[in-house]
Amino acid sequence: MSENDLFKELSTLVTESRNPNSFEVDVMETQEAVQLFNREDKKVALAVEKELEYIAQAVDLITEAFKNGGRLCYFGAGTSGRLGVLDAAECPPTFGVPEGMVVGRIAGGFEALHTAVEGFEDFEENGAKDVAELKISEKDVVCGIAASRRTPYVIGAIDEAKKRGAKTITVVCNPREHLQYDVDVAICPVPGPETIMGSTRLKAATAQKMVLNMLTSVSMIKLGKVYENMMIDLQQNNLKLVERSKKIIMIAADVSYEQAGHCLDEAKGHVKTAIFTALTGEPVQTAKTYLDKNKGFLKKALNDWRTDK
Repeated sequence: MSENDLFKELSTLVTESRNPNSFEVDVMETQEAVQLFNREDKKVALAVEKELEYIAQAVDLITEAFKNGGRLCYFGAGTSGRLGVLDAAECPPTFGVPEGMVVGRIAGGFEALHTAVEGFEDFEENGAKDVAELKISEKDVVCGIAASRRTPYVIGAIDEAKKRGAKTITVVCNPREHLQYDVDVAICPVPGPETIMGSTRLKAATAQKMVLNMLTSVSMIKLGKVYENMMIDLQQNNLKLVERSKKIIMIAADVSYEQAGHCLDEAKGHVKTAIFTALTGEPVQTAKTYLDKNKGFLKKALNDWRTDK
C-alpha cells in the first residue's frame, strides 16, 4: 500500500476523525476539560451495549474451544496488544486456569509492552509468524484486536489462523460494514471520534477492555469458575489473595474467619473444595468426588450432594 493509499484509508476511519465536541479542549480550564473527557467516556458503554449479540457469540466460541482443550489467543499492536496481554495475564490468578490457556501477543514482542516499537505492526507477515510460533490449530480461537480495523499485523494473524482452521474473532472500533476481512465473529463497538484526534488509547481502548473483560469472564463462568458472583478457583499467589479466599469461603458458607482458614488449609488452597466442605461438613475427598462428577460446577455439585442425602 502506498503512502497516499494509506492516507486515504485512514481518512475514512471513525477512530481517526476529529471530535467536534473537543475543538476547544486546548484552551479549556482544567475542570471543563475533565468534564469533557467524562462526557465522552460515557458513550463507551452504550457503544459496547450495541454489540452484546456478537460478544455472546464470541463467548460461546471461546467456551467451546476451552472445553475441547483449545486456547484463546489475542493478537494486537500498541494499546490494543497491551490490552490482550493484560487480559491473558490476569486469567490464571483470577480463575485458576493454566498458563497458556489464554495467550496475548503484541506486535514487537515483550519490549512493546512498555516501549513503542515502531514499524513492526505494519507487516502482515509478522502477525502470521507469531501465529505459527504459537502453533495455532483448529482447536483454538484467535482474537484480533485493532481499534482502526486495518492493522496489518492483526490481519496477518487472522489470515494465518484461518488457514490453520482456528475460529477467528475481531474487536474493532469502526463500523462493521467497513470491515475488510472475514472472521467468524466481528465485535465492533463505535464510541465515536476520540477527544484527542486519533488517540485510540482513550475511548476505543476503554471499549476494547470492556469487551475483553466479558469474553474471558463469561467464558470462565460457563466453565464453573464462579459460584454465585464470587471467583472460586482463584490462586493464592500473595497474602491479599489468601485473605480474599477466606472472605469468599466465609460469605459462601456463612462460617467464621477461623473456620474458613481451616477449610482452606484442609483443601490445600482450593477455594471451591473448601466451600463444599464448609457447607456440607464432608471431607475433602467427598467434595472432590462431587465436583469432578459435576465438571467443577460447585452449585451443581452441592445440589447433587443434597439429592443423595
